[in-house]
Amino acid sequence: MRFTKMHGIGNDYVYVDAFSQTVANPEKLAPIIADRHTGVGADGLILVAPPTDAAQKQGATVRMRMFNADGSEAEMCGNGIRCVAKFAWDHNLSRQNPMKIETGRGVLAIDLTIDNGKVTMARVNMGPPVLDLEKIPVDVKWLGATNHPRIFQVPIGTSLGVQATFVSMGNPHATIYVDDVKKVDLEKIGPLIENHKAFPRRINVHFVQVHSPTEVTMRTWERGSGITRACGTGAAAVCVSGVLTGKSGPHILAHLPGGNLTLDWNFIGAVGDATTSGDDSVFMTGPATEVFTGEWPE
Repeated sequence: MRFTKMHGIGNDYVYVDAFSQTVANPEKLAPIIADRHTGVGADGLILVAPPTDAAQKQGATVRMRMFNADGSEAEMCGNGIRCVAKFAWDHNLSRQNPMKIETGRGVLAIDLTIDNGKVTMARVNMGPPVLDLEKIPVDVKWLGATNHPRIFQVPIGTSLGVQATFVSMGNPHATIYVDDVKKVDLEKIGPLIENHKAFPRRINVHFVQVHSPTEVTMRTWERGSGITRACGTGAAAVCVSGVLTGKSGPHILAHLPGGNLTLDWNFIGAVGDATTSGDDSVFMTGPATEVFTGEWPE
């Protein structure tokens, strides 16, 4: 099986051309090929495949299927979809620009920056955020209330826990604001929140330090993969969470361990009172990088 290792600001995946190859059991393959000691090493496996008939009717030319390092299939990956677009363009699977890609959260459009025939940057229309707690999904009966309608107490062990804001960008996210992200014991607290009973499909966890209304630093514990150097859907959720809580504005530069992303939310409504009606998509801009290609002995 031929593969390509790619990353979006350090969020790395193994990419396979599923137009010309068949991966019989990606759920089983993902943990093996993603292992950083005995495999290729990655946050997971992504198949670049032909779109379904329904998505093709919506203009999609490529389908993205994403599998976490534990083998679970996820709906979306913001850094991953930029690399899917680069893979499809650079390998002549699609010549759309903007490119429409089928994902677990629908068909998304990606504007490509081309340099010497190769994609270097991509701006993704991530679609509108989902704020309805039941649809994220979040089961509020396991959470405590606060004095803010968008902030909830997540009890952990014997402590009071953490205060979090919840957003779905097709996959569920919890944003937790702290004074210093470097002091967070992410390896300890991340899995406690990810697997909390309030989150029936588990949840991605982001600790965020606000520098100004337009600049934040974040660290991520990714559902099914653990600590990752970046999370594109998470950065989009952080942008939305900042507006909902008044912590930051709708246009931010997010610093992640692997690099920077630019986020823009075209929300409708006053700061702190955003809605999900009308054209309120979140846009994410960042690089996509190919690392190497190889062959995996199936």
